[in-house]
Amino acid sequence: MKRPAVVLLTALAPVSWGTTYAVTTEFLPADRPLFTGLVRALPAGLVLLALARVLPRGAWWGKAAVLGALNIGAFFPLLFLSAYRMPGGMAAVVGSVGPLFVVGLSALLLGQRPTPRSVLTGIVAASGVSLVVLKAAGALDTVGVLAALASTASMSAGTVLTKRWGRPDGVGPLALTAWQLTAGGLLIAPVAFLAEGAPPALDGRAVGGYLYLALANTAVAYWLWFRGIGRLTATQVTFLGPLSPLTAALVGWAALGQALTPVQLAGMALAFAATVAGQLGQGGTGPARPADPTGRDAGRGVAGNAVDAGMGGGDAGKAVLDGTVVAVRR
Repeated sequence: MKRPAVVLLTALAPVSWGTTYAVTTEFLPADRPLFTGLVRALPAGLVLLALARVLPRGAWWGKAAVLGALNIGAFFPLLFLSAYRMPGGMAAVVGSVGPLFVVGLSALLLGQRPTPRSVLTGIVAASGVSLVVLKAAGALDTVGVLAALASTASMSAGTVLTKRWGRPDGVGPLALTAWQLTAGGLLIAPVAFLAEGAPPALDGRAVGGYLYLALANTAVAYWLWFRGIGRLTATQVTFLGPLSPLTAALVGWAALGQALTPVQLAGMALAFAATVAGQLGQGGTGPARPADPTGRDAGRGVAGNAVDAGMGGGDAGKAVLDGTVVAVRR
């Protein structure tokens, strides 16, 4: 598959994550972020595991647990914690520095030397997201800031390690996604039940919302994300992350009646331009493969994972649109 098609398919993941706010506020019970994270991760992982019918072997039990913790298990709770403790917009802004984290970690773990262009593009992307989501100032909460930074670092590290380790021979992205979602969901489960208690009562709307989050928003989206990580460079993948808060802003405008100011529109154009620039000049695509243990192959961009950037792109970053606090949930 040609690189533009791979980029477009991978971009569907952060676009899907950008719809999570509307689904959460319109369909799901309030104040159950950990339960929501659990329902998103574990059922999706088990469904994909049943479809893939492949379990980790040998060292991959440990690797799958590490990647599941970084990309899902630690990322979700840390991001939700930052969203509940930080003023509007700040969590999304902190999350938007994910490309810079990935550039730095790629230099350390993949041997990819950071270029002035990649650093500048990362700064432009963060600036554009800031203009879109940050309208209200407030007192910064130290715990919230640290949690946001930790969540961004967690997803960034998961992206780079997924890229470095590749996949075992004969194992496709479906199985790799299943392992990580299952491991991450199992990590979230005890925390959710200890912190939030028994699951809430669910009506038909909530069941429909959770089905959407678990299937389209998580199982399909993360499969596309990890598939893209195997075919693109880590930097290319993470520069797709800003599409999540941009999509949330567009959904808020189109479906929830939230106005967009000229400054926010300018920020969207800036962030989108940085996203496009992040795909240029980064090398081709190719099948993922494990990193050479000697380190000789570590720097090859086509050899081997973001965020959900998150950077994962902001699973619970807050955007202020037309005076309304909007959780840009991944």
